[in-house]
Amino acid sequence: MGEDQRVKLFCFGLGFSAETLAKRLAAKGWSIAGTARDLANIDRLRGQGYEVVRFTGEPGNTETVAALGGTTHLLHSIPPGHDGDPVLHHYRAEIAHLSTLDWIGYLSTVGVYGNYAGAVVDETAQPHPNNERTRARVVAESGWLALGEEAGRPAQVFRLAGIYGPGRSALDKLRAGTARRIVKPGQVFNRIHVEDIATVLEASIARPRAGATYNVADDEPAPPEDVIAYGAELLGIEPPPEVPFEEADLSPMARSFYGDSRRISNALIKSELGVRLAYPNYREGLNALAGFAS
Repeated sequence: MGEDQRVKLFCFGLGFSAETLAKRLAAKGWSIAGTARDLANIDRLRGQGYEVVRFTGEPGNTETVAALGGTTHLLHSIPPGHDGDPVLHHYRAEIAHLSTLDWIGYLSTVGVYGNYAGAVVDETAQPHPNNERTRARVVAESGWLALGEEAGRPAQVFRLAGIYGPGRSALDKLRAGTARRIVKPGQVFNRIHVEDIATVLEASIARPRAGATYNVADDEPAPPEDVIAYGAELLGIEPPPEVPFEEADLSPMARSFYGDSRRISNALIKSELGVRLAYPNYREGLNALAGFAS
């Protein structure tokens, strides 16, 4: 399929994760189209040969509708806003009537699970969203799965852990002097390298399953302060001082992340999709980003 010139990926939101997948598929001969908001970013993406239109969030944008033509694989990474999912709101009918469409992927977040008090969470766990942001995600997930069912096209939801990769990691925060080592006993987070996200998406494209939901996370939930300390060790610098969570000056959004504790199971992407993570833990991921072999 990778060499078939008819295959076309359209990404609503050609951001960090979507662009990583797009690069892989473009190298295999796929056509790439999608949306972005920033004009400089649009020019950069067009310079790579992609058909990119500006996402305005307005209904019936003729440029967007035209660019959707011939799409075989659709990836959506734009988070819902106060009025819900903007793509479902404005382009649901056009997507539902795309006769060429073979696969739909919606990028969500493990944040929809809410707080499981450190327990292991797999895809059978009931979401317990505890803020407006994650409640909107659950609604959007259901909307995309319903659209796939209505259109007779396989739609899949991918719940992503904390994303990191080139230019977006603990190493970059340490270099910029913005890293903080906040300690909350018992708190762990899963992460996922952006290249491993692309691997999971490619595996799903090869093995679509209508209505599927997948956790996309690494093998090792870990305390965030450990990640910062390890990054500092790789860079040969002193880590920032530990700050107790109760004393940390955090934004409401940042504080909300620490309110949830869970250990994400990634067994399904391995058993069903055959995925082997390139970076199964934060150490291997940071080693690669720092230029060290694992």
